[in-house]
Amino acid sequence: MNNEVIYLDNAATTKPYKEVVDIINKYLNEEFYNPSGVYRQSQNIKKLINESRENLANILNCSSKDIFFTSCGTESNNWVFKGLTEKYIKNKEKNHIIISSIEHHSILHCCEHLEKQGFEITKIKVDSNGFINLEDLKNNITEKTILVSIIFANNEIGVIQNIEEIGKICKEKGVLFHSDCVQAFGHLNIDVKKLNIDFLSVSGHKFGGPKGIGFLYCNNNNIKLENLIDGGGQEFNKRGGTENVSGILGMVKAAEISYNNLEKNTKYLTKLRDYCIEKILKEIPESYLNGDKINRLSNNINIRFSYIEGESLVLMLNKYNICCSTGSACSSNTLEPSHVLLAIGLKHEEAHGSLRITLNIDNTYEQIDYFIEKLKEIVSKLRQISPLK
Repeated sequence: MNNEVIYLDNAATTKPYKEVVDIINKYLNEEFYNPSGVYRQSQNIKKLINESRENLANILNCSSKDIFFTSCGTESNNWVFKGLTEKYIKNKEKNHIIISSIEHHSILHCCEHLEKQGFEITKIKVDSNGFINLEDLKNNITEKTILVSIIFANNEIGVIQNIEEIGKICKEKGVLFHSDCVQAFGHLNIDVKKLNIDFLSVSGHKFGGPKGIGFLYCNNNNIKLENLIDGGGQEFNKRGGTENVSGILGMVKAAEISYNNLEKNTKYLTKLRDYCIEKILKEIPESYLNGDKINRLSNNINIRFSYIEGESLVLMLNKYNICCSTGSACSSNTLEPSHVLLAIGLKHEEAHGSLRITLNIDNTYEQIDYFIEKLKEIVSKLRQISPLK
């Protein structure tokens, strides 16, 4: 297609909106002032940050005082787990945390760290479609449970959990509820009050914003979260460090654009997603969809192919300027099979043969047809020489 890059890896990162890039340039090149200054230029920047915080609060239906800017979703996740548990390190009466078996590595690794300090971690299993069992969750909450953390929409298979019911269970049991919303924010409506979410993690570059910026929602009304980063008085004395002004303003602009166009974008992406899934399953023998077909993000497709190595697919597709992945971008340097795909019951060789395709609103049906045409050719060639067959 005339050397056009067909980008189908939007779960890894997204292209920033033009308006976002314009804002970033403005607040790097022109309005570059430190918001902690007492002069007018700095105070204007501080006002813009406060307005940005308010805009995010309006999207989530919370107080602006509950929004804390961070560097990314990973930092936000770490802050919840390490900031919440610090006071419980020597308290064996409250040392239990519940997560799902398909959480992002930033949460899995936090839990490994906490286990070494004496915390008990329970991983709720998921079914073959990627959903946790709500009865399992209820039965595993005890008087020792501090926190339940369930990913809103999975970063690999796109499955959307029943967050409202999970929030109700946590509220009834008197347990704090965190959700990693890195893939969900900008793609789904999220009302933290309706969903009974106490903590929520977001990363700006997943919905048309810049990299290196994110935020944490923390229900400040009844939660004491210890600082993860000490320093000055920024972020209500909770996170030290000069604010990433251009990143904050760029991210919030991306959020505004995403939510102003949410219904239209979701409708288009859902149709394009289903078209791609149906065509692959119809035209490529022994191809299978991973995760639930309906309750998944509108832009997420995860397909496995028998007798194929996913890494080979990705590399050969890239020869045609097609970009996609085998799973999480944060673990792309490892040859270990995806823990998410293993958790839904796939064998190692099946997990290795999976491809993640994540769409954006600039993708076209023509691009999808070209992608599938090349995918068919590559799968056929690889199967002819596959030692797995």
